[in-house]
Amino acid sequence: MRYNPEIHHRRSIRIKEYDYSQPGSYFITLCTQNRECWFGDVTDGKMRLNAYGQIVAECWQWLSEQYAHANMDEWIVMPNHLHGIIAITADGRGGSRTAPTGPVKQKPLGRLIGAFKTVSTKRINQMRASAGVPVWQRNYYEHIIRNEEDLNKIRQYILENPMKWAEDTENPNTVGV
Repeated sequence: MRYNPEIHHRRSIRIKEYDYSQPGSYFITLCTQNRECWFGDVTDGKMRLNAYGQIVAECWQWLSEQYAHANMDEWIVMPNHLHGIIAITADGRGGSRTAPTGPVKQKPLGRLIGAFKTVSTKRINQMRASAGVPVWQRNYYEHIIRNEEDLNKIRQYILENPMKWAEDTENPNTVGV
């Protein structure tokens, strides 16, 4: 089958003309490929990470270690998705491939998410001996956090996510929600 831009065009869900490298806080949701539950289980309202879930948690924290302008706020790894708040700051430092001399353009949100997906997928695929197999869906959900009230509501949502897993639409065992 030949490429047809009318059929194969993916509409971006990002805001046109918005600079996703500027300082601000962003609520992110990433789902696994086919919403497979690869990262552990929710038991008694608490998320219990398995080895793959541990890798995802480590790689999420790695982002803020690797990129000084990316700070992880509240976040949680669920059986088949991750919710997190990334605060992008204006500290002027670059990423892993930049020299610390002079001002450097910071990685925008999409590139940060791409780095996370690349690193976590590589580590998970090494563990399960399945090179090249996708772990994450191609896209992700993002919401620009506009004020303190919005931030606090999202933090609460993230914290309560495991307790509400039985009703979560991402839970493959949820019926009729």
